[in-house]
Amino acid sequence: MGRSSVPLVVCVSPDRQVRENLVRRLDDLGAVLMCADIGELRAMLAGTLPAEPEFPDEIPARSPSEKVSFGDLVVDVVQHQVAWRGHALDLTRLEHRLLTRLASPPVEVWPYERLFAAVWDSAYLGDTSILHSAVKRLRQKLRALDGGPVVETVRGIGYRLKQTVAPAA
Repeated sequence: MGRSSVPLVVCVSPDRQVRENLVRRLDDLGAVLMCADIGELRAMLAGTLPAEPEFPDEIPARSPSEKVSFGDLVVDVVQHQVAWRGHALDLTRLEHRLLTRLASPPVEVWPYERLFAAVWDSAYLGDTSILHSAVKRLRQKLRALDGGPVVETVRGIGYRLKQTVAPAA
């Protein structure tokens, strides 16, 4: 690097606090380019719309009126609504996207990489803390449902949505 060069630091993180901490630490060191996900970074650098998802064949295309059903759970993709046995469930945008992916057919194990691509539109960079936090919050809300589905951890791989087994009468 020559004397007239200014370093450029690129920070890609969906966590706003991480981005803010980086700016404080780098204070006047050079230029910092920050964005929430890889798609946003691509758009900034290329001046175009974000690229297609990394796993396009694994993220089912949805018509505007389509709903995802998983037992008594109904996720309205377009209206951003979730209902359990006809009662509304209050979820954040992130929790809604996460639940939509986990409940979408075929219901299977979603590896961390696929969840990051599908929910955050971002590449998996090896840090699962953001994903674990989102799953923890979603689990708390699903636990409040009588007989509701559960998010099961597949250790070292990812997550899957499972029906709760009803107790025998």
